[in-house]
Amino acid sequence: MKNHNKKLKYSVLCLILALSIQAQKPEFIMDMVHHNPGEALTKSAFTNPDYVKKSGFNVQVMNDFIFPTAAVTFDKFDNTIIAKGTKERAWSDSITVLIQQNIKAAHAAGIKVFYFTDIVVLPKKLVEKYKSQICDENGKINFEKPLTVELHKIMFDELFQKFPDLDGLVIRTGETYLNNVPFHTGNNPISNGPQSHIKLLQLLRDEVCVKRNKTIIYRTWSFGGMHENPDYYLNVTNDIEPHKNLVFSIKHVKGDYHRTYPFNPTLGIGKHKQVVEVQCQREYEGKGAYPNYVMNGVIDGFEEYKNNNHPNCLNDIKNIATFAGIYSWSRGGGWVGPYISNEFWPRLNAYVLSAWANNSNLTEEAAFDQFMDKQGIVTPISRNAFRKLSLLSAKAVLRGHMSATLDLKPDWAFWMRDEFLAGIEKLDSLQVKKYPSEGFLYDEFSEFYKAGTLNKAVQEKMISVQIWDSIVTLSKLVKSNYPQDDNYIRISSLYGLYLHRIIAAGWQTMALGFEGDKTGKYNNKAIRQAIRAYDKAWLDFKNLKKNQPSCATLYKPNAFIYVEPTYYAKKGMGFSVDKYRKLCR
Repeated sequence: MKNHNKKLKYSVLCLILALSIQAQKPEFIMDMVHHNPGEALTKSAFTNPDYVKKSGFNVQVMNDFIFPTAAVTFDKFDNTIIAKGTKERAWSDSITVLIQQNIKAAHAAGIKVFYFTDIVVLPKKLVEKYKSQICDENGKINFEKPLTVELHKIMFDELFQKFPDLDGLVIRTGETYLNNVPFHTGNNPISNGPQSHIKLLQLLRDEVCVKRNKTIIYRTWSFGGMHENPDYYLNVTNDIEPHKNLVFSIKHVKGDYHRTYPFNPTLGIGKHKQVVEVQCQREYEGKGAYPNYVMNGVIDGFEEYKNNNHPNCLNDIKNIATFAGIYSWSRGGGWVGPYISNEFWPRLNAYVLSAWANNSNLTEEAAFDQFMDKQGIVTPISRNAFRKLSLLSAKAVLRGHMSATLDLKPDWAFWMRDEFLAGIEKLDSLQVKKYPSEGFLYDEFSEFYKAGTLNKAVQEKMISVQIWDSIVTLSKLVKSNYPQDDNYIRISSLYGLYLHRIIAAGWQTMALGFEGDKTGKYNNKAIRQAIRAYDKAWLDFKNLKKNQPSCATLYKPNAFIYVEPTYYAKKGMGFSVDKYRKLCR
């Protein structure tokens, strides 16, 4: 009996100890729909604050690129800038009503609302009129000018008078999207390296965090090293006194949302609160058009991290004092398509991320099980098939897009992005400033050819197709309470299979052609065979879209180029394949 009591006391003490070291629920469990700039707003359940609340998030980030600062008229400074009776004023009044409605809806749902805001963005008329006092010699708005700083103080004063219930702002520098603010102009304010960040942060801290007790989420996504260089990050943040309302937001990878990129080394360092940005609808990996479950990797570490040092996942940083939560991009990122009508795959990623954030002692698998319970996937066969399918999707995407075995340069990931497939043509020097995706595969193939690994790279694309075959087989075993989702699981799995057959055959064609370009000898028979497989895959791909209404829009055999509205160049995978098609006739 005494031994039993000792064991009981020991068990109780262990339970108390376990509870005492449990990670605290973070302050911020944020979600955002990243609408495509310049396009119609994304149709998503995640735009509904009631749904956001029900999904476990406590903050809705509004990001329609209609910045709340664009509603500021600057009347107290100069009432001719957005004058009453003008089209600018009518537009300003209309977005004021829209923003007020969004704030009210979020609060009615019981969550906070932060507005995504680019800085620096000011009215065109203001910049034209006061150009000599706020712009540098190149015509860029400059924070080294005293009037620029003063205008932002005026802006924040009017902003929070107009929207007193707005809980905070998410601030971005570096990129400036003006597509949805027709009467405004702007540019990157970081003109003096770390000192520019420090100056802007001090202004935001004083005017928003301290004076108005509002939250600033300062995104480190910029240019120059703030996002991924620990020394740069600390050089900036160590110069700013921490404040309860000042939080830094950092993507979970060292760069944009690509596989093979390391875990971000600026996470878990410094003295300021941090939230971790995670994309659920992966903009470089299908955007939900095909299965792509990434939360196992985000929470526990991707397979390509297995030999890396820690930290390399959310579980590694959740107990660090500065960890303040997650910032989910449930939908959006990048440009144009593929466009989906069923957001099942982003919803799965968002659900597991939210469930983990609400209880980070929960394993990723337990959070995944909760999703299956909610979805009504109950039979052992269905549950095992869905779990295996989801985990395999991450393996298939890694091998189909990048590599699990070969050394890669980070930029090579950009060969495949949004709805575009690049080819192996050299980069057009005239298009460098338009961020073309063409040229990356040429560099990659050149390196692989020198190393004698080009065929190995192609074979990895074939392995991806084999995994997709398994995914399609597993998709037929999944049954839930939602037949439309079951159907989409099957259709999207076929989408992934046909797309990666295109990629594998396209890579094989281009690799054979590339070798021929180098040696002067072309294996015409093998090239023609690869092209037949390529053409067949495209035919299956197009028929899937033709026959299945829930199928996402299709990829294009063109390279990306930053020229709206289509964002695609003349060259791409189709151009490269056709070059060898003509050569081998």
